[in-house]
Amino acid sequence: MRATLPLLALLSLAVAQAPAPVIDVGNAKYQGTVNAKNNISTYFGIRYAAAPVGDLRFRAPQSPPALVGVQRATTKPPRCLQASSGRSPTNPNPKSSLSGRAVQDHEDCLFLNVHFPGSTIPTRLLPVIVWIHGGRYIAGGASGFNGGDLIIRAKNGVVVVVIQYRLGIFGFLAGSKVKANGALNAGLLDQEFALKWVQQHISKFGGDPNQVTIWGESAGAGSVLQHVVARNGSTSPPLFRAAISSSSFLPSQHPFDGAVPERIFSQVVSQIGCGGAADALSCLRAAGVAKLQAANLRINHAGFYGTLVTVPVVDGDFITQRPSMALRQRRVNGEALLAVTNTHEGNGFVNQSTAATVKAANYALRLFPDLGAANAATVARLYAPVGSPISQVNAIMGESIFVCPTYSMLNAFPAASFKGEFAVPNGYHGVDQAFYFPSGRTPAFKNTAFIISFAGAFVDFATSLDPNEKIDSGNITPSRRARIHILTQGYMKVTKK
Repeated sequence: MRATLPLLALLSLAVAQAPAPVIDVGNAKYQGTVNAKNNISTYFGIRYAAAPVGDLRFRAPQSPPALVGVQRATTKPPRCLQASSGRSPTNPNPKSSLSGRAVQDHEDCLFLNVHFPGSTIPTRLLPVIVWIHGGRYIAGGASGFNGGDLIIRAKNGVVVVVIQYRLGIFGFLAGSKVKANGALNAGLLDQEFALKWVQQHISKFGGDPNQVTIWGESAGAGSVLQHVVARNGSTSPPLFRAAISSSSFLPSQHPFDGAVPERIFSQVVSQIGCGGAADALSCLRAAGVAKLQAANLRINHAGFYGTLVTVPVVDGDFITQRPSMALRQRRVNGEALLAVTNTHEGNGFVNQSTAATVKAANYALRLFPDLGAANAATVARLYAPVGSPISQVNAIMGESIFVCPTYSMLNAFPAASFKGEFAVPNGYHGVDQAFYFPSGRTPAFKNTAFIISFAGAFVDFATSLDPNEKIDSGNITPSRRARIHILTQGYMKVTKK
């Protein structure tokens, strides 16, 4: 009997992960696996762009090479090189605001995962959700998000794509020299390239390229915002019909050749030892990845506490003007928007150990050095009724970087926008992700009716452009135009603008 146990285990594994269909995406053929438990097919690690290494470093993404034979899409792809956000008590960029964890990740990381319901390709093309991970533009990856969770929530009514993109200095190094001989906002261009891949190939997986919804959380939601205003709101052909933003993230976005981006470029060049090179960017491309990653860690770690150094810039091409201006002018891509904020977005980005000493005016100036003393004093006066000084600065961070940009997005879609608030105590930033992707996470509020109603609203919107068109009969959310409280420990407001 003991001798048969390993065989039984192998047979069980084979049943749980059966081969999925072979799918030809032009440059390669991929074969994923079918999870017998939930009958969902998954393709891990599809290469949507060439490796951004060597001469392709700091350039726009390029088409992937041809691969011979059938590629086994069964292994989660490596994450892009990571960093962590600023930990400095002061802002190192005195004329504008903008990690310390070494990880074994890769520069060659432009992969995506595809999930579809069933063991065979759906015969009817289904709406598509493209998930853009968060992580402050310096961390995160596709592997932490099981697209099958969204398929289950949608009652097998969607196809899901989870993408990766370059991070930190690898994806967001800016400056005039990058503009001249490289690509600004390379991480955003990676995302756009992946969306173009979806348009070209997702029908082979059973997805409808005309019914694509982009969705992200935190920096992923910030990315969604960037794509909404991309190319002056006139991306041609369109890459998505709808957008979902969970905690829209919009830190200061400078011109590519502004003082802050140029200072950061100079710091990278200096730390790599390229200061005396005739062509600094060529020198950076020739540098070892370990040396670049060390600079990536140091530069991001030196940022003001909770803020980001390597973020999108106004590049004059993909992002033609400040996103706030584009939203005000309603120059947007997409037909409809669902946007959700959390009650306490800012707390995790503020150094809570400064509660005894922090002052609202001083904090506002450190967060936005161009604000000026008079405006900082006005901020302090406006936030004085909020409560203690630490509560005030938590609110300043949360509202300026997350909440206000969300309302700007909503106002840019006057005919079809929906607003939600995640307030399950304590409503901190990022806690809502466990409700969308429960695999490997534990929701803060374990109530089936709430989870169906809250998490279901997002897939409802992705399939019908209206979170009130319910897929799950167990969804207890009241009808359209209602502003509601669900249960006693949390609520989501769903309001059509």
